[in-house]
Amino acid sequence: MTPAELSRTVLRSVRGAVEEQELSVSVPARIVVQPPLRAGCGDYASNVALQLARQAGRPAREVAEILRKRLSGSAGIARVEIAGPGFLNFTLGDGAQVELVRDVLAQGDVYGGAAAGQGPVTADPATDPAGDARAAVVAEVLARIDAAAGPAGRRADGQPVLAPAPYDLATLVARLGADEARWVLLRPAAQDPVRVPERPVQRESNPRFRVQYAHARAGALGRYARELGFGSEPGDVGAPVRGQAADDGSSDGAGAAAQALKSFHTLLATYPAVVESAARLRAPDRVVRHLEATADAFFRWHDIYPPLPVGEQKPLAVHRARLALAEAGRTVLANGLRLLGISAPEHL
Repeated sequence: MTPAELSRTVLRSVRGAVEEQELSVSVPARIVVQPPLRAGCGDYASNVALQLARQAGRPAREVAEILRKRLSGSAGIARVEIAGPGFLNFTLGDGAQVELVRDVLAQGDVYGGAAAGQGPVTADPATDPAGDARAAVVAEVLARIDAAAGPAGRRADGQPVLAPAPYDLATLVARLGADEARWVLLRPAAQDPVRVPERPVQRESNPRFRVQYAHARAGALGRYARELGFGSEPGDVGAPVRGQAADDGSSDGAGAAAQALKSFHTLLATYPAVVESAARLRAPDRVVRHLEATADAFFRWHDIYPPLPVGEQKPLAVHRARLALAEAGRTVLANGLRLLGISAPEHL
């Protein structure tokens, strides 16, 4: 279950409570569901009860309890709890992560609406009255994001007010290459200045390289697996490799491993919502930073749950499941890179 699906489930519960006169409120057009700010508070959280409380004329926790009862037992939801002043915290069922991977792989290029936003790179500073490289690239990418997000993005009118880039696009491309130039222009938030490196660095200290390398690495895993005679199948990824789980210095190796796995799944699940928010807020940098976080999570997870058998070990069900998860990560990275007009290389 993705956040979008969970949001629709919560929205149906609000609508049902209104229709049966448990609540007297206007049904909102959309409900925000996102990962909780603190660990240990379930998989996702929503503040919908706090938003509806004043209109309902009832305490937020009372509104939350009405919705909790309606949501308990819903398909894909294992537990619904009320926290703080009235937040709803959701814990998904055991099969939710497997279904997420299956869903990402099934949708492929259209996961997150990416296929609708793809197309040739057309940004040309000569077409912009001010010759502003950043404005031209951002306008082009926002058009892609709008197409990908569709009506759900409910985009705002106009373009963001951008801090100007220090060079024109042709100069940047000549100096950095097309991919790095676009990344440098798209990565900062609208109000932040563009910082141009002396030259592109082809190593993991460069976030653009990390994202492209994670995509290429995930593709290489699939090729190596085929050479070993096995393919992917969503399922239980099994236990982490001993000694790799606590690479963050934590004494709780199992907890660190579980958190690495959960973080990777969460980033895959929230990619469509990030595309929508980028359209709504006119902020392509949100997609850029989500890809960075996804690539970093991929490498952390990959080291703890190796997708390929080691030494004389034969391929097992856990390897097929891990390979499927790697392919899901590759799908998100590829869709996001293409949305930004940046290449998703097979080899680096």
